[in-house]
Amino acid sequence: MSRPQLALNLFWRTFALLALLLTGGVLAWQQTFKALEAEPRALEAAQQLAGLVNLSRAALANTDAINRVAVISSIARSEMVKVRVAEGHDRWQPYDMNPFAKELAAELRGRLGPDTVVASSVNGETGLWVRFAVDQDAYWLQTSASPLTVTSFNNWWWIAISLAATALGSALIARLINQPLRELSIAAGRIREGEYDSRLDERTLTSEIREVNMGFNRMARELAKMEEDRTVMLAGISHDLRTPLARLRLEVEMSVSDEQARQFMVQDIDQLDAIINKFMDYARPSELQLQPVPLAELVEREAQGFRDPTQIRIQIRLPSELKVWADETELGRVLLNLFENARRYGHGPGEPALVEVGHTQNGPWVLLQVRDHGPGVPPDKLARLTTPFFRGDAARTAATGAGLGLAIVEKSVQRLGGQLELGNAEGGGLLTVIRLQRAA
Repeated sequence: MSRPQLALNLFWRTFALLALLLTGGVLAWQQTFKALEAEPRALEAAQQLAGLVNLSRAALANTDAINRVAVISSIARSEMVKVRVAEGHDRWQPYDMNPFAKELAAELRGRLGPDTVVASSVNGETGLWVRFAVDQDAYWLQTSASPLTVTSFNNWWWIAISLAATALGSALIARLINQPLRELSIAAGRIREGEYDSRLDERTLTSEIREVNMGFNRMARELAKMEEDRTVMLAGISHDLRTPLARLRLEVEMSVSDEQARQFMVQDIDQLDAIINKFMDYARPSELQLQPVPLAELVEREAQGFRDPTQIRIQIRLPSELKVWADETELGRVLLNLFENARRYGHGPGEPALVEVGHTQNGPWVLLQVRDHGPGVPPDKLARLTTPFFRGDAARTAATGAGLGLAIVEKSVQRLGGQLELGNAEGGGLLTVIRLQRAA
């Protein structure tokens, strides 16, 4: 079995795109608010800080050198502002390390003079430091930098709430957008399984979805009518053909004296009757009743009709306790067609067909494998084996049959909710793999 390609669910794709768009919008607005807030905050902070510097400068300028120590000590009692004498060996780090700090530093220099130094730390002590001069002396004014910074939000949990709301809103919008498509997909699956009475809501408010639903419902009604007409037509053809065939067989057995000729004519009539049965099997929409079916028992029962060692040999390797969800009649028809196909084509000249029936398990699925040891099928024709009336090679055109065996198998497997895959086995022969759901 080939591995299925990775496919992104339409709901998750829509959700991801919406979430990405809204998250980008939230972050963009956050950056916009931050930029709009930075300049006014810088101007306001610069005005306040310049006022503190001018006040400290005025207090120090109006006192003599002896009393300045007392003024500095008095200012130091404040928890928010401190003043200290600037030394020549002071080590300081520049303050303008981000857009807000640059705005603040530029505004302070504009108000206090171009020689003003704004630092983020002095001698390893962090804070907002401003150096100013009084007469021939230089001083540092220190204040806390935290009230003068700009952050995205005062609390990061606001960002978390915004992102959570974005994800929830995206999921809700994606669900509303994809719900009509999901309903359409489910209805199309029912149509594929032969439930032509599936209908979609034609009163939805979205005009495009309403038109699609109306078109789908019209298609479903037409398909139901075509299926009904086809069933009636095939039933009539079957009845009309079998009546003269029965009379012809009776006349052949009574009037033809040559035993060999009579046997050949009877075989031709039986072949026509078998072809009619194939047509009916392919067209008949029988009702299914899915239930746990013992797989080994069903395979053994269907193989009993082919226990002719001169034509076919069937080896079954299935555990007796293995069960699958299936309709017993429908799955039996599948096995019957596979064995018949192997009996006709799955062997070499003059040899009986050897068929091996096994299985593997893949999670909740059972992979039923039916392999013959014939010549196989050219790779370019494998995909067409289930096409009605198609035969795998030119040599089979002279074979008896309607060319519907594998087409019936594929249709029946799909109606059972399974999957069919055909391929050439290693070492030769056709390998048929039927994927069915395992029953507990």
